[in-house]
Amino acid sequence: MLKQRVITAIVLVIVFLSCLFVLPPVAFQGFVLLMFAIAAWEFSLLAGLQQPVVRITFSALLTLSVAATGYFLPLIGQGAVKTFFSAAALWWALALLWVQGYPSSVLFWRSILARVIMGLLTLVPAGVGVLMLHSADNGQWLVLALLALVAAADTGAYFSGKALGRRKLAPNVSPGKSWEGVMGGLIFVACLALAYSSWVGNHWYLGLAIALPAAAVSVLGDLFESMLKRHCGVKDSGVILPGHGGVLDRIDGVTAAAPVFVLALLATGWAL
Repeated sequence: MLKQRVITAIVLVIVFLSCLFVLPPVAFQGFVLLMFAIAAWEFSLLAGLQQPVVRITFSALLTLSVAATGYFLPLIGQGAVKTFFSAAALWWALALLWVQGYPSSVLFWRSILARVIMGLLTLVPAGVGVLMLHSADNGQWLVLALLALVAAADTGAYFSGKALGRRKLAPNVSPGKSWEGVMGGLIFVACLALAYSSWVGNHWYLGLAIALPAAAVSVLGDLFESMLKRHCGVKDSGVILPGHGGVLDRIDGVTAAAPVFVLALLATGWAL
């Protein structure tokens, strides 16, 4: 299984970097929409949708929402962009309460309609965030930075949790995660942010202000999907990626981190 995971991870990195830096902007945006369409298909099962036609309809509508919002939102203005992503951040604050309260919180979101809405609130802002990052100045590097900090937080949490993990983070949702792991991941991200800020000559606190909030909330994205999978009694959201599960399993941290990352960039004066 480890060998399979490593091979799949290498292939994913090569494919993603090739799409990001080789494809023209429109083609890469199409690639992003395809990934979110697959993630929406996988989420539809977690939402309780069963019939293929209904699941395809949900996936199509969600993908169309990402594309339309990503195109029109910047045209309205920066105020609308900030409001949109602020609302997305508030959604994750509510999701945090539900993760903390699981399994009692199931009472609030057990219906199919509630979980369908949860899927929209989870995936649409994330997809829009990635599209807007890519369309900004140095957009390719901003997208790469988002995925890199999520990966760094996950990697740091894994190794520090294995070595030092004692206090469980959310035992009813993901028994393997610990507070020590989270702190290790954040420390790793902070070190990378400081090193990058020093390299490019930025103020050290700007790197931390942008990277740490997104890295911290990426943990919540992982826990939120784990909560839904535990409720549905499944290990993975899909089987499309050997050794890794589904696309949603790979971007769960990004779904939470992307809106916060965009907000942090806007707060530090970045034009998107």
